[in-house]
Amino acid sequence: MRRTGVAELPLHGGRAPRWLFQRMVRLSRALVLVILEEFGRNELLRRLSDPFWFQAFGCVLGFDWHSSGLTTTVCGALKEALKPLARETGVFVCGGKARASLRTPQEILSWAERVGLPESFREFPEISRLTAKVDNTALQDGYQLYHHTFVFTVDGEWAVIQQGLNESTSYARRYHWFSGSLRDPVEEPHTGIASLRREQVVLDLTARRSRPVREALCEMLREPPEKILAEIKRAVSLTLPGRHDLRESDLHPRGLEKVLLAAYERPPRDFRELLAIRGLGPRSLRALTLVSELLYDVEASREDPARYAFAHGGKDGHPFPVDRRVYDETVAFLEETLRRTRVGDRDRLSAFRRLSNLFKL
Repeated sequence: MRRTGVAELPLHGGRAPRWLFQRMVRLSRALVLVILEEFGRNELLRRLSDPFWFQAFGCVLGFDWHSSGLTTTVCGALKEALKPLARETGVFVCGGKARASLRTPQEILSWAERVGLPESFREFPEISRLTAKVDNTALQDGYQLYHHTFVFTVDGEWAVIQQGLNESTSYARRYHWFSGSLRDPVEEPHTGIASLRREQVVLDLTARRSRPVREALCEMLREPPEKILAEIKRAVSLTLPGRHDLRESDLHPRGLEKVLLAAYERPPRDFRELLAIRGLGPRSLRALTLVSELLYDVEASREDPARYAFAHGGKDGHPFPVDRRVYDETVAFLEETLRRTRVGDRDRLSAFRRLSNLFKL
């Protein structure tokens, strides 16, 4: 499977200046409307879920190509740009950074109620929670999630863009999902992973190689909690191979007993249900993974699944300062193109398409 859905970027301080962010909102709105006019909603989600296209999109909007802030600012601009047009376009952007990310499920339900979407859309909050749990717990690469954006359409398709921070290196890593290419939400679910650096210490339970471990974990959690705790105690006395990079403290995470009791009372049918167990965090899952490997003679993947565009410059002046005149002319051109298209004049849009084909040669 092609893995290209994570971008790793250095953490930069400061915020996008207001004059730039306002232009990013206008330009992103115009670009999205052109994509919707030409290719439709599904293609918009597919592009947003492509980390390379998303990175180039942020650069066209004038943000620093190598800054972690590109993710949060571009998603923020998209949300503000499409909110007043949500009913017209059928595209809804929910979530955001920090506390805004925690409100994502409520935002999804709010849009579903306001627009009168079918009952099936009520599953989206759970999907939102699952994608965050996968990237924060099932894939343990050292990055703590702090940004989560969930984009969905009236057609029932969705995309997720979320980002985590490695506090020790001050690098961020971005994760992309797309329902249109998703086969299994807990096995290599990303549209891909691209990164400037690969981590040496990773536990990837989403890898295809880790499928026996996922199955073993579900089987193991059907056992009485005291039996599993006894195996953990036994594991402490073993000389652990260096590849696990585990300390004794990792085998006694807080709340593990409650997790085991909850699992025993209601055994998970599959790994997706296992991840939904209340209180199950990265350390608890890491401890249980080690025990399952010892008991069932299976091995989880510990290979990092992680594997770049200037049009208007960057906010910090790299590779050159944003040219406000050129930026405004770009926005004006796109907005006028859309206006003409809506009244039946598609000549300019056709010329724009021919121009894009020229650069594919």
